[in-house]
Amino acid sequence: MPYHFLEVAVTRSVRAAQADMGADQIWLGADSRPSDTFTEDETAFIASRDSFYMASVSETGWPYVQHRGGKVGFLKVVDQRTLAFADYRGNRQYISAGNFAANDRACLFLMDYVRRARLKIYAHVERLAFDADQELTDLVSDVNYKGRAERIFRLRLEAFDWNCPQHIIPRYTEQQVEQAVSPLRERLQRLETENATLRARLENAER
Repeated sequence: MPYHFLEVAVTRSVRAAQADMGADQIWLGADSRPSDTFTEDETAFIASRDSFYMASVSETGWPYVQHRGGKVGFLKVVDQRTLAFADYRGNRQYISAGNFAANDRACLFLMDYVRRARLKIYAHVERLAFDADQELTDLVSDVNYKGRAERIFRLRLEAFDWNCPQHIIPRYTEQQVEQAVSPLRERLQRLETENATLRARLENAER
């Protein structure tokens, strides 16, 4: 069984490009892993993300890539083949929403810059009214977020693939940097306190 991600991604022109570069034989029967059902690895990875990039295709054929961000885990794994997230009001251009009304295909990139990991997802997107499915609404809702949710995007998995870490430059969030330097700050504080104590003792001894 061919690797389904490549069945979706590799077209006639892609095969021609591979042949031009002498890479066409590399992918023939290279992998038979299932790529149309999320495993525990993908589920855990998705649940730990606080952002992703989502590409749609317009009626003119131009791609459009949008960044989506939120609290860790805002992109929900509904089941092994379904994702969902609340779509909050933004700049009100509605380019992605409009594109999906004409063409439901999407490609998502989920990045972990610290671990240099990247998950690519092909999916079909369904746009739902925010209160169309109460169970789904409850799943994607964040009562502590002040933004206005306008709809839910439900994504049906077509295929996924993991990229190699090559060329992914590690980047760290403010929180991750704070956690990393916190022990150093605590140690510095202790040393400064000890230094002040020793200086006071020395001054008292010299009097």
